[in-house]
Amino acid sequence: MTAPPDVWNIASVADAARARAAVDRITTDAGAPTLERARFLTALTARLRHCLSLGGTWELRLHVLESAERGQPACLEASLNPAGDGEPGPRDETGEAPSLTCSLPHRPARKGRRAAASLPHALLAADEHTAAVLSLLDEQEALVRLHREELHHTNQGVLALHADLEAAARAQRELLEAERTARTAAERARRLLTFLGDASAAITSSLSHTAILRRLSDMLVPEYAERLDVWLFDEEEYEDHGDEPAHRVPEHSAAAVAAARTGRPQHAAAHPGTLPGVDDLPPSALSPARPLLAIPLVAQRLLGVLTLTAPGPRFDEDTSVMLVELARRVGVALDHAHRYQQSRNTAEALQRAQLTDLPTPPGVLLAARYLPATWGMNIGGDWYDAFLQPDGSLLAVIGDVTGHGLHAAVVMGQLRTALRAYAVENASPGEILTRLHRMLGHLQPDLYATALIARFRPGEPEVLWASAGHPPAVVRAADGTVRVLEAKPGVMLGIPMPYVYKDHRADLPPGSSLVLYTDGLVERRGQGIDPGIGRLARALEALHTPELEQDLDAAADALLKPLLYDSERDDDVCLLLCHTVAPTASDSPPARGSVKDTRREGGFRESL
Repeated sequence: MTAPPDVWNIASVADAARARAAVDRITTDAGAPTLERARFLTALTARLRHCLSLGGTWELRLHVLESAERGQPACLEASLNPAGDGEPGPRDETGEAPSLTCSLPHRPARKGRRAAASLPHALLAADEHTAAVLSLLDEQEALVRLHREELHHTNQGVLALHADLEAAARAQRELLEAERTARTAAERARRLLTFLGDASAAITSSLSHTAILRRLSDMLVPEYAERLDVWLFDEEEYEDHGDEPAHRVPEHSAAAVAAARTGRPQHAAAHPGTLPGVDDLPPSALSPARPLLAIPLVAQRLLGVLTLTAPGPRFDEDTSVMLVELARRVGVALDHAHRYQQSRNTAEALQRAQLTDLPTPPGVLLAARYLPATWGMNIGGDWYDAFLQPDGSLLAVIGDVTGHGLHAAVVMGQLRTALRAYAVENASPGEILTRLHRMLGHLQPDLYATALIARFRPGEPEVLWASAGHPPAVVRAADGTVRVLEAKPGVMLGIPMPYVYKDHRADLPPGSSLVLYTDGLVERRGQGIDPGIGRLARALEALHTPELEQDLDAAADALLKPLLYDSERDDDVCLLLCHTVAPTASDSPPARGSVKDTRREGGFRESL
């Protein structure tokens, strides 16, 4: 049940002050919170001033409203309206005359509701309220300052955290960049090492100066050099692998001359290259726009200078280190090629010096060919011979010493000399081979040889022959039919076992041809010897008797061409072509020293 309201008539400032003081006492007695009480009184004072400004008498009604729920705080409601039937009081935005409320923690005493304090006391009480509000404001300001400080510290922490995160991100970027740079450098180093290995394998696989320099140019130009020049001292050879023709008049840069004089790599450019182990020089007059890198080619001695023109504005440090190492390996390869060529030339000269001049006996035409291997050291072991025995018969010999080089050539000469000595006694082919077998096993126990000897007697339509492990001879009859003398050959000369070689006979009437050869003519890697013998037989079959009798040299070339045109020779080749003709009355042995030297150079006619 709601108690009747307290009514205050407000007609003057004094009335308003007393009413306000009474409201203050009620809210204070009821324990209203200071801040809420101050807000309530301030709003009430503002309305009272407004009503006084309107004039007339106003009624201030104060209601203490009980809460519907037991134990809940009450509420003080204040409203201002004109006394009697006057105009309504102040309105809110909706046009209503709103009441003011203030919560009361407990019910105020009834008797204290009408009590009014004196005006001075009310004024002092208002200051107390102001002081309370100010105190609350101070507390709030202190809290605000505290929160500001906490916010400032938080902001500082956030800024520091952001700075740490930025530093961490920057460090991570730097690490990633360093890792990327390291990976790039490692990949470049791997690529340079791979190139160096591949290039080394390519240049060391050849024993030809020309092939080495050509491969070097193909590998370096244009990625590592715009142009490549090689100055070799021994031959005074100038190789130009740029845009200008090779083998022109030597014109060496100052860097190349300095490299030749000092034995150190030289770099010539407008700016120092600061390359490891390389001296810097002013730009070259031969290449003012591009740097030059001149590197000595050294093995056991200074062989020459390799000069490279940069493919771009400068030489990279890692690339220059690789190029210097590659030049060192090129020097070693060139030195090996030079030594090989010297040994090859010596062996070939010795081999050619021991090849015999062919005799011109009655009833037999002879033609021979010797072709050294086109590569490698497989020279010096193949040989042929043809000479007359004291009884007038002709011995035709073909042979091959195992091994190659100078030692094989020397052994070949010993066999040739011994064979001629044994033939003086008119021994048969089998007897001669038996003696050679014993001699070679005694003098050269680590070397073996193959040989085939054929003996022609004037007027006899047959040939007597014996073989020591040599490829079989091929015979062409006058009618063009071809057969292979396939009688089982004896063992190779020098095999550590006693052996007696047998003589064999084969029909060889006038107009027939006998072909003796070494395995280099018919043997191909991976194919064996039989297919080559078949090719030789077909080539011999394609010849005609008039061709053989008119120009036996041309016939020998015709035999070689189909067997050798399609491949390089990795072994020597010897061919001895014997063609029988019917002797005439005018035929007579030539005088001593009148044998015509028919050796020819070029093509297949490299020897007799």
